[in-house]
Amino acid sequence: MKNEMYVEFSSISENESFARVLVASFIAQLDPTMDELTEIKTVVSEAVTNSIIHGYNNEADHKIAIECKIYDDEIELMIKDDGIGIVDIDEARQPLYTSKPELERSGMGFTIIENFMDSVNVISTVQEGTTVMMKKQLTKSKTVCK
Repeated sequence: MKNEMYVEFSSISENESFARVLVASFIAQLDPTMDELTEIKTVVSEAVTNSIIHGYNNEADHKIAIECKIYDDEIELMIKDDGIGIVDIDEARQPLYTSKPELERSGMGFTIIENFMDSVNVISTVQEGTTVMMKKQLTKSKTVCK
């Protein structure tokens, strides 16, 4: 392992952008492409938003944890909550599925995460929380000076 970071923050929507920028800043040391950076920021945004809205029902008195590890050109990202959990993970991972249709949610969170990351593992226990573990191999960015 080359580097790692861990942070916990309150489960409020204002912290979604904080989480996105935090992870982007941390992985900047790998010199990711703009596409890779955008994809990772989007994945963080989706996972944190899922924790806030679905895991904690928008209740602010809870914590979300993010752990990010760097191995050469690969990142491992873990986003965890201690919320209500997911009853059926396979169903939740289906495109357009949402447990909150009254909030006009698109149901594309896991689909987006799976499309942008190389591997995604979701572990969830009802009334104990959800952990989303993801990996992404970054391309070697070549800076050319002329």
